[in-house]
Amino acid sequence: MLWSDPENEPPEELRDMQVMLRRLSVCLALAMVLAMIVIGLR
Repeated sequence: MLWSDPENEPPEELRDMQVMLRRLSVCLALAMVLAMIVIGLR
């Protein structure tokens, strides 16, 4: 990597999408755990 290379900063919309996907994956994981508990209780 050269000193003249531009900063490795993703554009604003890409960062927003990464945050949204991270939130979505956390919600999905919580929903899966909740579903496992509900199925286990029956």
